[in-house]
Amino acid sequence: MALSYFPSAARLGSPQPIVESSPKQHLNEGVQEAYLEHKTRLLQALDSTKSILSDLRKFNKDAWVVRYPQLRERTPASEPASSSHRNILRRSLSFPDDPTFEAEVIVRPAKAGLTRSVTLATIADKEEGQALPAEEDGDRLVSPEEASDFHVFRLDLKLGAHGSSSSPAALVAQLEKSSIANLLDDRILNAVNHLDKLRSRVEDTSSKVLVTGDLNAGKSTFVNALLRREVMPVDQQPCTTAFCEVHDASENGGKEELHILKEGVPYSVNDESTFTRASLSDLDTIVSENENDSQILKVYLTDPRDPQASLLSNGIVDISLIDAPGLNRDNTHTTRVFARQEEIDVVVFVVSAENHFTLSAKEFLMNASHEKAYLFIVVNKYEQIRDKAKCRRRVLEQIKQLSPRTYEDAEDLVHFVDSQQALHEDTPSFSNLESALRSFVLVKRSKSKLAPASTYLTKLLSDVDLLVGTNAIVAQTELDRALNDLQRVRPVLEKMKNGQEILEETLESVEDHGASRTRMRTKEILTDAVERVGQGKLGVDLPSITLPSYPGLLGIWDYVREVRRTLLLSLDAAVKLAEDEARVVTTEAVNKISQLGDEHLPEGAERSKRVFMPEAMFSVRAGKKGNRKSRLSSGAVVAGGMYGLGIGLAQRPDMLETTFFDLFDVHHQFWVHFGDDKSEHAEDMAVSTLGYASVGLGALTMVGGKTLGARGLLEGIVRIWDLFENETARKWAAPVLGAITIGLAAYFVIELPSTVPRTVGRRIKASLVKEGEELGEESSFIGAHAARVSRETRKVLRLASWDIKALFRAAMEEHSREVHGAEEMEKRAKRALEWFREVARRASEVRESVVLASAA
Repeated sequence: MALSYFPSAARLGSPQPIVESSPKQHLNEGVQEAYLEHKTRLLQALDSTKSILSDLRKFNKDAWVVRYPQLRERTPASEPASSSHRNILRRSLSFPDDPTFEAEVIVRPAKAGLTRSVTLATIADKEEGQALPAEEDGDRLVSPEEASDFHVFRLDLKLGAHGSSSSPAALVAQLEKSSIANLLDDRILNAVNHLDKLRSRVEDTSSKVLVTGDLNAGKSTFVNALLRREVMPVDQQPCTTAFCEVHDASENGGKEELHILKEGVPYSVNDESTFTRASLSDLDTIVSENENDSQILKVYLTDPRDPQASLLSNGIVDISLIDAPGLNRDNTHTTRVFARQEEIDVVVFVVSAENHFTLSAKEFLMNASHEKAYLFIVVNKYEQIRDKAKCRRRVLEQIKQLSPRTYEDAEDLVHFVDSQQALHEDTPSFSNLESALRSFVLVKRSKSKLAPASTYLTKLLSDVDLLVGTNAIVAQTELDRALNDLQRVRPVLEKMKNGQEILEETLESVEDHGASRTRMRTKEILTDAVERVGQGKLGVDLPSITLPSYPGLLGIWDYVREVRRTLLLSLDAAVKLAEDEARVVTTEAVNKISQLGDEHLPEGAERSKRVFMPEAMFSVRAGKKGNRKSRLSSGAVVAGGMYGLGIGLAQRPDMLETTFFDLFDVHHQFWVHFGDDKSEHAEDMAVSTLGYASVGLGALTMVGGKTLGARGLLEGIVRIWDLFENETARKWAAPVLGAITIGLAAYFVIELPSTVPRTVGRRIKASLVKEGEELGEESSFIGAHAARVSRETRKVLRLASWDIKALFRAAMEEHSREVHGAEEMEKRAKRALEWFREVARRASEVRESVVLASAA
């Protein structure tokens, strides 16, 4: 299995006796075993991390919108004294898509076995009271400052100047959650793709060494010094514009030559259609003639040196040295160098001792340090510096800021040399550099080839830990909110469900009671009014309605007509009185319904906006022309009229018609004196002059016709003349005429003013009773008005009840939706919380395997 990591020796067909007979044989075997173990663990960690990211993307898409957190430093004044622990940072957690959310959290840098690096401050403060194990900074995989920010998942949401409402930064805050989630998903997808590249690099037995730096830093001279040959073009002016990849000639069948790769075609050394052959002597010409073209050149060389001294022909690992264009030549070349570093195992950064690190160099090293914790740095042209100690100090200070791990191992990774001098003669500094580079690339392959993948995984898992930790806080917050909502709303909903039937029954009871009460009260009022009218009294006592005064015998007919109209008006007034009492009863019932609504509707539910106006009851509906008229606006009292048709009794022609019987009701007098009910009316008809007058008037009825009127008078005279022709009649004529004369005189002078109201009232009552007998109880004067008033009351109460029922149903539906939404949120939040915790556990296991692999 170890033989597969020695491809050059196998291809050359000759074993390496130096390696096999060397006393370092057992040491090399131990290093290779550790490397293989590290590699196996790292490949498993890469696969596990890729699975976690894939599950995270799926969960983000299907189940829960993963939120992108922002952690801001708190002001020193707000830092409590208890948070002075050096490895604990208090941060203010917020989200760009939800400015209203803010929570104080504690950030602990991730370490092996730690499942969460972000905790709510309230929880962390409780835990601070417990004894915490001592933690050394070396136990941490990332620093406390780095743990509070993203490395791989970082989104640049600060697109504009802060404080400007029209800046892009202000617009980002208005993005939907899904929009930022999509941006985050793209970043996670990029990480997944990069994991695939890392896996390919880890599985690849060869190592790619990228030599890059600023313009005129001496990169090509450094490569030539490593090869001990002047192969790469060198000039005072920048001349390297292509990527020149130097390989051992054994990979090309032992031939030294130049392959010019064709753009867009995958390269294969065995397929000449993918490249163009050229001689090594043409390299200078090809590079200079294509200075503005972006080319990739494969340079195959033979290194005659012993494998123990050669980096290229080391007999252990296939090595490719890539001489890259200068970083600050132009943006295009710089971008290409940035892109290539992702497929590189080792970065050898050449910096000029004269210029130190430029802005482009710092940017490249910062970007490379995200993945490669260890960089091999060559400070070239060092021998030309006069104050070497000052130069060394300043360069190391800059390296400490750009790549802390490189600074920690500066003795092996940072070298101060002069490549031009080393090209012509051996120098101790360059020999040390070669030895350190061989050791870094060949012997310490776990650090040079596998450490970049481990570093990237560590920071990626730190991002995952931060992401799932903050989203677990969101899920817990949503869960608490859902539980609080359920605790608040569910009892209200249950109470409403239990009280719905009671409310509806109570409303129906109030409605029935109000309608029944107004019906009975209307009947009482109208029955009493009719009885009073039958006795010759007004139906109701009102100052505005009085019986007319007797005008004398000459105005007797108008007097009778006015009495009839007044009595009918009093009945209409009784109807209006019944309606007024119905308004009072209805108002009480409406208030009762409103109280029921206040009792049964939950707090915060909408109340009825309808305003009850009692005066609007019993109003006349719109006519044919659409004009609405109210009885209140007219002078006459209508009060239901033809039992709801808008015509009162005092306006009905049939009820206003006046006859002789309004002066004397013969039928009534006959039944009083001779009928079965004589005794019942005896007290009203005591023997008086009216008795005698009635006899005379009875006699007149035999003549027929009306006593008043020319025609009736002539007919009476003719009949009387016929009677007087009879001798017997002549004997009785004098007494009869005397009695009639006396009776009429007594009736018209004494009894008529008080008798007419009783007679007219009695006839009105009889008419109403007869009408009720013909039409039925429900269509009678009293029954029809009672039904109409009751119906109007029921209509108002039913409308008020419907409002309460509708509001109650709406409130119950709203609470049902709220409960359903809270239950769904509870399920989603619980699932998300469990899922995030599970992901944190999985990430912790992967992180632990990465740490163990790094320690192997």
